[in-house]
Amino acid sequence: MRILLSIFFTFGLLTGLQAQTDTALRSVDTLPGNHFQLRSVERNGEMLPEVDIKEVVIVGRESTSKKFPFYRYQRLVFNLKKVYPYAQVVRAKLAEANDELMRLPDEKERKKYLRKFEKELFGEYEDDVRGMTITQGRLLIKLIDRETYNTSYELIRQYRGAFSAALWQGIARIFGSDLKAEYDPFGEDAIIEIILAEIETGNL
Repeated sequence: MRILLSIFFTFGLLTGLQAQTDTALRSVDTLPGNHFQLRSVERNGEMLPEVDIKEVVIVGRESTSKKFPFYRYQRLVFNLKKVYPYAQVVRAKLAEANDELMRLPDEKERKKYLRKFEKELFGEYEDDVRGMTITQGRLLIKLIDRETYNTSYELIRQYRGAFSAALWQGIARIFGSDLKAEYDPFGEDAIIEIILAEIETGNL
């Protein structure tokens, strides 16, 4: 699974309008200990009550039809639970690496830092990533794009150069993967987005 290790390690690695609140009213829920905070907010010259609520994810019931591939859904949940934490690690490590690279004075020091950083990451996560399946690797590529807003190809190109990016893209193609794969939460990856929302809220 060397290709997964490279994808994972090579790169090291709703904005809202601010409203003014004049007054606040507290309303008590019917359940003991539950309450929510009402604010009075000006909207287009009108004072309106407003309250922040948590996002609600609606998921359809499991189908009883034999044609519904529920086993695939279960397998997808299993794989996402395994790889999603690593995509989050990539996001955190990328931010850490970028902060450090900005502090280094020259290109020589940056390359030295990246080599050391990559070595430390291999030591910490190599066994975990080496144990991933090809399917899990493809999901990881998608989730990296979701978490970093950059494809794996673009991250490798940025940190290791165009040649390395093209080389690893060629190897990935041999294994049926695509480092340029983009995450589409409103299209082919919609079911993944629903599952991740459930995972993030602790429902899965």
